Amino acid sequence: MSVPPPGPSAAQPTGPAPAPPLGHVSSAPTRPGAGRAPEFDLDVADLYRSPALPADAGIDPEAAGLPLDEKLRQAYFWIVNHAIISPHYDVEFTDASASSFRLGDSRALLTLPTDQSYSSFVLLPLLTFAVRGRCLLVGGPGRGKTVSALLMGVLAGYPAREVRRGMQHGHPQLSVADLFGTPLPRDLVQAASLADVDVAWRSWLGLRVKIVDEYNRIPTRTQAALLTLLADGYVEVYDQVYETGDAAWYLTANDDAGGGTYQVVDALKDRIDVVVPALPFNNRFLGQLIDRAEQGVRPENAVPPQVVYTAAEHDQLHREVLAVRIPEPVRRRLEFFAGQLELLERAGWQFEYRTKDTARLAGIDPRQFAAADTGRDRLGDIGEQTLTGLSVRALQSLVAYSKAMAYFRGRAEVDLADLRAVLPFVLHDKVAPDLQSAPFADPARDALRADRVSWLRDLFDTACAQYDAIGLDQDDPVGVILAEVSAGLDGLTEAEVLGRTARIEQLLGSWQTGRKLYGHLYDDALVLKYAHQRYTNYLTWLRWSAS
Repeated sequence: MSVPPPGPSAAQPTGPAPAPPLGHVSSAPTRPGAGRAPEFDLDVADLYRSPALPADAGIDPEAAGLPLDEKLRQAYFWIVNHAIISPHYDVEFTDASASSFRLGDSRALLTLPTDQSYSSFVLLPLLTFAVRGRCLLVGGPGRGKTVSALLMGVLAGYPAREVRRGMQHGHPQLSVADLFGTPLPRDLVQAASLADVDVAWRSWLGLRVKIVDEYNRIPTRTQAALLTLLADGYVEVYDQVYETGDAAWYLTANDDAGGGTYQVVDALKDRIDVVVPALPFNNRFLGQLIDRAEQGVRPENAVPPQVVYTAAEHDQLHREVLAVRIPEPVRRRLEFFAGQLELLERAGWQFEYRTKDTARLAGIDPRQFAAADTGRDRLGDIGEQTLTGLSVRALQSLVAYSKAMAYFRGRAEVDLADLRAVLPFVLHDKVAPDLQSAPFADPARDALRADRVSWLRDLFDTACAQYDAIGLDQDDPVGVILAEVSAGLDGLTEAEVLGRTARIEQLLGSWQTGRKLYGHLYDDALVLKYAHQRYTNYLTWLRWSAS
């Protein structure tokens, strides 16, 4: 007997629910209960929250009163749900025991986070918008890199058409004049000096969001001019200077391994704050692509006004991000991690020059010196896995993006999870792996040769575990000495100074036997030398003033 198919019911829908319109923004809070970053006593945001908002303030009345961190999260969820199809929640946060599964022959680990997690391809460009940093989007053609950058321009309040026109496209014939501006022909003929030549500047220089597509196709000479603009915020043509002010930068490249028409100069790559690899498209979302093609709607033309920032809001957003605090336990773990990377004990004779940078400046492969070290724990020492240390610029970028990550999550201070989330993307091109080192010989770690993000996160996790094992939160004698110096020397007696220098010498003496020189110990020894010199200079002055 045939059974008729069941009819429609609440328990059995007849088809998928209709998708919300492209410009839809949910009115529900994106992160209920999120704390606010500390505010200033009186700022522009306070005016936005005022009941009496002037009609000409340039602020959407519906958005007035909306905290800027909530607005940033609304922008994220609109982009990830409607504009860029990126179901990759690779920036994971967990506030409880998470379920995990091992899949495939390689037993690949899949974790289900228990706290709100994010797609790096959408999140990191947004954090760049907040800190006004420099973001490089890398990946094959058609992965959404250019669209992501365009959306950031629209979020800054510019019409999509203006953002497209302002985007610079790298090509082998791109000259400095093409990129920045040309002198007026009349002035070239009539001017008595270069100072009299007016330059017709390109309009994109004044935008708060600047986009350079395929930057690795720009000629080397033009890259040098672009470097000045990225580094110092100004450009010079025919003795005329144009100051561009602060801006968020977005650069794209199809290949981050030296490909492109021209090799990117190292100084230009060093000015990039964060590198974001584009992950592949998940084909289960093909239906959304079909709907978008049938509707003929481009995401950058449908950005809802509720998530667009005015110039004043963008400035205030940046100030609020900078106000986020980094507590000492988080800072100390970052210091410990960074201190592990630079030491190369055999590279120098004087203590201060025993670094990888000394070998690099001499044109010598650091591996030659590393091979001479004996007895070192090559598996546990994370500095063994790297060919470079961290620059001050890289540390500044880490601080800025960890603050932005905490701010985005609605927190008033950075926690370790915020720092851990952004660290691999900030250091992606800043720390070079030594693929010949012992840890990479382990077959279980073979995937880390290609997966730079996971490798960097593993380095940081290892350093944090070592920090906890040493117990530096509970016993940090060098930190105590440094705090005493930082408190100032005024009023100390000669006996007190001699007592402090003796304590420094005693601590250094205790390290002479039975301890290998690892990176964190190398940093601490230099700190003790610094403190000793401060006390020595003060003691000399003290004795002179008493004579």
